[in-house]
Amino acid sequence: MNLFEGRDLVCLRGGRAVFSGLSFALPASGALLLTGPNGSGKSSLLRLLAGLIRPAGGELLWDGTPVRKALDEHRERVAFLGHLDAVKPVLTLRENLAFWAGLGGADADRVEAALARFGLTDLAEVPARLLSAGQKRRLALARLPLSASPLWLLDEPTVGLDRASATALAEAIAAHRQNGGRVAVATHQVLELEEARTLALGDYAGEALLLEYVW
Repeated sequence: MNLFEGRDLVCLRGGRAVFSGLSFALPASGALLLTGPNGSGKSSLLRLLAGLIRPAGGELLWDGTPVRKALDEHRERVAFLGHLDAVKPVLTLRENLAFWAGLGGADADRVEAALARFGLTDLAEVPARLLSAGQKRRLALARLPLSASPLWLLDEPTVGLDRASATALAEAIAAHRQNGGRVAVATHQVLELEEARTLALGDYAGEALLLEYVW
């Protein structure tokens, strides 16, 4: 079975284990909800899953192959949405999405569909610098359906969203999963994802120790 797995993962921050002994298995079409209090390591875990930081212990595997052996290939699998929206302020919304669509190989029709899904069609020709914080977040989320990446990693994606936009995000995630995609979401808020597995980061709190890096 094709799995994205973590086995006994340890993450350090400032010489201290933020979490340790953390394991998960995420199949194709699967969803993983990361929960826990501030400082429990949700954002750090997402960066680790994206290959942006290295585990201090344990192993990350894709279909049985250690990610560390094909790190560049793994990073190409990932669409990562962090706290920063990565919006070009001088470009219009349509131009922003067209740029990302070009990187992902998506056509113009999908750009229009992404604008419509997140309620941005009427703002398509507006420069992104004029957007509110919530509108910028919706624009950042609209990039996701334009990506060919099979793994979406989302850090607090619902911050600043109204209920309609949160529903649009849930629908985009559902469509991604229907096509075999996977998603891991760190959130403090309710996000309805069918048959999602929950990973409570507070259950994996680490001790004050310093471990040798394995990568």
